Amino acid sequence: MYRGAPDPWHLAERWYERRKYDLTVASLPVPRYRRAFEPACSVGELTVRLAERCDQVVACDRVESAVATARRRTSALPHVEVSALTVPGQWPSGRFDLVVLSELLYYFDAPTLQRVLHRSVDALEPGGTLVTAHWNHPVPDHRGTGSTLAPTVGSLPGLTLTADHRESDFVLQVYERISPDGTAAPSPAAREGLV
Repeated sequence: MYRGAPDPWHLAERWYERRKYDLTVASLPVPRYRRAFEPACSVGELTVRLAERCDQVVACDRVESAVATARRRTSALPHVEVSALTVPGQWPSGRFDLVVLSELLYYFDAPTLQRVLHRSVDALEPGGTLVTAHWNHPVPDHRGTGSTLAPTVGSLPGLTLTADHRESDFVLQVYERISPDGTAAPSPAAREGLV
């Protein structure tokens, strides 16, 4: 699809996409993250928004032309690194306190999906945030929808669901990694002493 257009889904132009990205970033439970990972970043629309909330963003895509576009879009942001990687076989080193899986999981068969999810959780620091956002309509190339993926992600050990935003068009969920002592991260209100 990228051979015919640099942004085949018109991610920079569509109100639907801009709104979904804004909701994704607004759903993050802490104001600032140390290190985020965004696989399948495409042309970098969400990457730019994540960069406003993160000290470092590691983004990747398997399509070289998408990587080139994302690099151009983030060239003035020295704390953003965009690479050509294919997950789950290729994975950046180190730990993250934010992993964003947006419009990605329905491309994988069941065993590969489990590998991606387990690598995501394993790379996530205790108290870290995992975000999933997926189109909720059937597509011939997709192996599921946002609604069918949600129970699979929700069954992962070590995570607690903190936000579940569902619309007819997409499902956006936020999970936090439970600490080794079994405690969940405090809610945004609790972090500010409101409850």
